[in-house]
Amino acid sequence: MLYTIKQIAEIIQADRVGLQDCNISWILTDSRSLCFPDETLFFALKTARNDGADYIGELHKRGVKNFVVSQLPANVEDYAESNFLLVNDTLTALQLLAASHRSQFDIPIIGITGSNGKTVVKEWLNQLLSPDRHIVRSPRSYNSQIGVPLSIWQLNKDAEIGIFEAGISQVDEMSRLQPMILPTIGVLTNIGGAHQENFSSMTEKCLEKIELFKNCDVLIYDADDDLIRDCVFRSMFSSREIAWSREDRERPLFINEVVVNETSTHIVYSYLGMRNEFDIPFIDEAALQNALHCLAVCLYLMLPSEQIAERMAKLEPVAMRLEVKEGKSNNQIINDSYNSDLGSLDIALDFLYRRSLLSGMRRTLILSDILESGHSSGTLYRRVSKLLKERKVDVLIGIGPEISAYKEVFHQESYFFASTRSFINSELIHSLNHQTILVKGARIFQFEQIVQLLEMKRHETILEVNLSNLINNYNRYAEKLNQGVKMIAMVKASAYGAGTVEIAKTLQTHHADYLAVALADEGAELRDAGISTDIMVMNPELTTFRTLFDQRLEPEVYSFEMLDALMRFAQHAGVAQFPIHIKLNTGMNRLGFDPQDIERLIERLRGQHALIPRSIFSHFVGADDPKFDDFTRKQIKIFDEASSKFMSAFTHKILRHICNTAGITRFPEAHFDMVRLGLGLYGIDSVNNEMLDCVCTLTSTILQIHELEPDETVGYGRKGHLTRKSKIAAIPIGYADGINRHLGNGRGYCLVKNQPAPYVGNICMDIAMIDVTGIDCKVGDQVEIFGENLPVTKLSEWLDTIPYEILTSMSSRVKRICFQE
Repeated sequence: MLYTIKQIAEIIQADRVGLQDCNISWILTDSRSLCFPDETLFFALKTARNDGADYIGELHKRGVKNFVVSQLPANVEDYAESNFLLVNDTLTALQLLAASHRSQFDIPIIGITGSNGKTVVKEWLNQLLSPDRHIVRSPRSYNSQIGVPLSIWQLNKDAEIGIFEAGISQVDEMSRLQPMILPTIGVLTNIGGAHQENFSSMTEKCLEKIELFKNCDVLIYDADDDLIRDCVFRSMFSSREIAWSREDRERPLFINEVVVNETSTHIVYSYLGMRNEFDIPFIDEAALQNALHCLAVCLYLMLPSEQIAERMAKLEPVAMRLEVKEGKSNNQIINDSYNSDLGSLDIALDFLYRRSLLSGMRRTLILSDILESGHSSGTLYRRVSKLLKERKVDVLIGIGPEISAYKEVFHQESYFFASTRSFINSELIHSLNHQTILVKGARIFQFEQIVQLLEMKRHETILEVNLSNLINNYNRYAEKLNQGVKMIAMVKASAYGAGTVEIAKTLQTHHADYLAVALADEGAELRDAGISTDIMVMNPELTTFRTLFDQRLEPEVYSFEMLDALMRFAQHAGVAQFPIHIKLNTGMNRLGFDPQDIERLIERLRGQHALIPRSIFSHFVGADDPKFDDFTRKQIKIFDEASSKFMSAFTHKILRHICNTAGITRFPEAHFDMVRLGLGLYGIDSVNNEMLDCVCTLTSTILQIHELEPDETVGYGRKGHLTRKSKIAAIPIGYADGINRHLGNGRGYCLVKNQPAPYVGNICMDIAMIDVTGIDCKVGDQVEIFGENLPVTKLSEWLDTIPYEILTSMSSRVKRICFQE
């Protein structure tokens, strides 16, 4: 839904500075998640560790013009054509906007709270209900004071049901979440020990959570839980209850029988006297509880029992919730590395126990300090020890100072480490073999590093990277662009061999609009290095969808098969409105949707809300060669028509781009909204193969010099035959470093003291031999393989290839040194 900036100012009771007329469809609290700047309203939230106001300047440069602030920037006059909405508290303003937005919808809204299981119940309800109804739900675990309003904002005119989580950690928080969610159907999963230190009792915490349901039509909970049942009674709600029970036959939903099989659980139930049954493909107690909550919701919404049974049998595991993975060394990994409290530990240990029964493996628990339990440390870890004994854990690996201090209370085989890093650096992590390993830790311990390890250099050759020249080249092409056109900087293949991270950091500093990589892992490396600029992934693979969503990497989508797979994964992971880039085939005939697919593509995209098109693009076949100009213009026409038709089907701004480096120079009429700068960024004019400002210089060092007689040979196979008395130098670079073997035997040369030194004999894996006869040189002198004095284009001519191949062939073992002049 679109709001005008004037409407929003009135809703949040803000003083408006700026008179620009703007429509807002996106709200933003994290600058790293910027997607559609023209239609974005940024809330500058202030936390204990961060101040959103610090990012206003960066966001303004990236195109954001609308901001909600509690204090105007000192240089507010520098923000031309912008609006600032001044409020007392930006978080309160965000929540007011969300509550107002929620009030526009008269549909069933399911509100879910509890200590554990919220996300699983939400995602399973989506799996059960979405075949018939359009669902809007919280992305991932967006259940906080900030996450809830961001979730509510997703409600749109197509929504038929909303499903939202609410999480609290202290008293009086639910009173702020309740008006935003305003559920008509309430689900209380359970009450555990998480955040107990902020409540005087478990009862106080339960009553606080129940505040979410004070105006709902129906409340669903486990009637066999004494604490929850008593708190519901004390709250005196007038709403209908569907309290399910395995003990009380008088309850409206009675569970007659539960049979746990080897890989599934069979459940027989009676609802209002009608007896039915279903199976779920899970065997743990947590899954059973979650399924029963979902059952109650489905029954209230009058889903036929046959559909319930059919869909329950197909339930899929929820990402990041007790996820089972195949590990190295015949291990099986249960990943529960997102939190740690007693309640969820018991659930996870039950899952570990049942899984290990199937495999016959030893049970190993990797556990961090348990934070915010509300218990004294001694009491806490004695209870943990009791749980481990009950669940028959064979090996405990404790990580953290607190659990290590209480190691004497644990009686199984145990190992303790002060930190995650000390465990990772130990020999123990590499000795784990044929075990079922539960990895469970508080977020602060970053146990995802352990999970990654359990699942699966340098020498005297240097690639110097001139960052100043890189920016000179960037600006050279930026000056060619039509006004308002954005630029994607290509940093795939390790930034054409230059080293992705430093190149990306430099481009981000100079406000590149977008970065593009080939693979998700390349993008993840950039995110890990602190790169927040939008990143496009040109060749996403099915196995890397998790990485795409976790690291906010925007994939290219080129086929219906890819689209459907990505859509399924996004929905399964609880992702909503994730940006994608649609690729059209206009003549390359490599990848892409054909123009005649446009209507079907529009229909597919408009029928879901997990993905949203951010751009639509295509590839030129031969924009660098005048002989293909007619074909290039044909491509432009096809792209213009197909992309225009595609864009007209959506209300938000979709960027169009087709120009590569050559297209930027030769076809300014095809700049559209954005262009992609590749080879030109790295100092090579792709039209004429001439050098621009040199970015990469590859050098090596003379290791040894031999003086040899005529008729002697050099290298493997005696390929280097000498015809005169010669000085032959060995340099530490070979084909394993990326230098092409075909340069050997005199086909190419390098420079020593700026003089040609031909390669002699075969180039070896790690060493090359060069003829330095007549050159005044010595051991330790520098050798230029390519660079300022010997253009890389010269090597590509010798090898009858393209400069791309030379640059991208540089091995990771070649040391990169970046510098600025």
